[in-house]
Amino acid sequence: MKIVFLDRKTIGEDLDLSGFDRLGEVVMYDFSDPSEVPDRVRDADIIVLNKTRIDENTIGTAEKLKLVCVTATGTNNLDKEYLAKKGIEWRNVAGYSTETVAQHTFALLFYLFEHLPYYDEYVKSGKYAGDKLFTHFSRNFHELNGKTWGIIGLGAIGHRVAEIATAFGCNVQYYSTSGKNHDDLIKEVSFNELLSTSDIVSIHAPLNSDTENLINSEALGKMKNTAILLNLGRGPIINEEDLCAALDAGTIAGAGLDVLSVEPMRKDSPFLKLKDPEKVFITPHIAWASVEARRRLMAIIEKQIEEWNGK
Repeated sequence: MKIVFLDRKTIGEDLDLSGFDRLGEVVMYDFSDPSEVPDRVRDADIIVLNKTRIDENTIGTAEKLKLVCVTATGTNNLDKEYLAKKGIEWRNVAGYSTETVAQHTFALLFYLFEHLPYYDEYVKSGKYAGDKLFTHFSRNFHELNGKTWGIIGLGAIGHRVAEIATAFGCNVQYYSTSGKNHDDLIKEVSFNELLSTSDIVSIHAPLNSDTENLINSEALGKMKNTAILLNLGRGPIINEEDLCAALDAGTIAGAGLDVLSVEPMRKDSPFLKLKDPEKVFITPHIAWASVEARRRLMAIIEKQIEEWNGK
């Protein structure tokens, strides 16, 4: 059995993947351009990938292919109709990153909520060493306790964020983008009510027809001008041009993003032209990528292949 990793670098080079060797012949490629995939999968029984597009153009030559494993939860890059037509099974991994994404949600929040870049620069620049007072708090910040936290998308990650926010004393409410997720212990509200009443809005929803461009100028205009918006879902859920305009106009106070509409960030991104760059904190799609989460992810993939092979 031949197992081909198409974009091994997307899961990090610090992981020990030697366990896959016991399952068959393993070939690893750091990255694979779509034009390179047909030749690389020609004699593969199983392919493991993260973001590589899988469709007739890329795997049409793979006559032996029987299983596609995605090292992520999202499967937008799979042409499932074509896979079904060819009798090729696929697997993804859900739940492996719940803890680390929830943790990163609060990392984004506190960076903005307590103006941490300003205070970090104030100390490291030497200004604190030359000050007369023992304290310096020219950038006001508030307690999280008592604030209203609105969650868009109440899946596993949304639930975990709700638990942590509650522990901080927040009043948590949510809006289900699918209309399918309900919780008797958390207040469910309409989209408009969530926007207009929340001090923090965090997005933990998948990208689909219900969520694409969900946060646009109209939605942003309904939010508090003191509100902070966090996106830990998918980039296209937010209209980035509209968000930047809202930040420049003071429509909302700040935004913390781990996902963008184009990744890596495009060179003409509106975020690079903000009047006040401190209003936004962007991390390069790392919320899922703690060492523990990545180890958990690949252990699940390894087990999926083992179970498939043992059927």
